Amino acid sequence: MKSIHLQDFKAQPTVPLQKHPTNLNLEADDAQIEQTLKKACKKLAKIQNAMYAHGKYAVLICIQGMDTAGKDSLIREVFKEFNARGIVVHSFKTPTALELRHNYLWRHYVALPERGKFSVFNRTHYENVLITRVHPEYILNENLPNVATLADVNHDFWERRFEEINNFEKTISQNGTLIFKFFLNISKDEQKNRLLRRLHKPNKQWKFSPSDLEERKLWGHYQACYQDLITKTSKPYAPWFIIPSDHKPTARYVVAKILLDTLKTYDDIKEPELDETIKDNLAAYINQLEND
Repeated sequence: MKSIHLQDFKAQPTVPLQKHPTNLNLEADDAQIEQTLKKACKKLAKIQNAMYAHGKYAVLICIQGMDTAGKDSLIREVFKEFNARGIVVHSFKTPTALELRHNYLWRHYVALPERGKFSVFNRTHYENVLITRVHPEYILNENLPNVATLADVNHDFWERRFEEINNFEKTISQNGTLIFKFFLNISKDEQKNRLLRRLHKPNKQWKFSPSDLEERKLWGHYQACYQDLITKTSKPYAPWFIIPSDHKPTARYVVAKILLDTLKTYDDIKEPELDETIKDNLAAYINQLEND
């Protein structure tokens, strides 16, 4: 199978989003890719166990993409080997009345992983510079000072939000959270095919809403907003990775490989040593239990 390197997927400010491929040929069939993914996931699970015991780092994984990009199934397949106590998945929907009474980052702050754990944000704080930018009228629901009309939701407003998000990520990074941001890059044709599959399969039809077709008409606007947010918020402490996602098994493997290759570089993540007194008396403890 073809080797891949995480640098090939890291967002570069000089490369427009439309220049990034939505498909990647790994020179392997689905069975080979899935087998390789399984091995990578088991290695990730071992790192997770060590991180849980180590208790010094947290991991935040942010997953964004157009509708049907494969976010749910990617989360299911990449993290299914994890111990459930060490990972939490958050799916952020339309803000509730309570959430709207706080600043827009509040609900993301309270969902951050504690040290030793992973959190996956399925859709993320970037919705606040994405869907609200495509539909700026949503900002008025936040009841913000100095935002009385849509005219106040201007260029300076969005620039402040990008700065706030960068500061948010920098702060948590400096305090031990490792941040991975994945944009699942699919083509418009592939989205059409996946929407049609939803409509043709009775067990998938519940996922469909007529609004999906209205949002699809705004494809170009969404792509431009993604381009802007990736350019302005891909930082060394919180990089964006652009994942070719027209083929779901390939996308899952690429994400798992990036996580694995990066986490392996943290050679200080180790399970804690046993207390010397306990270590010296292990044989006695074993003998005690065996003769109980």
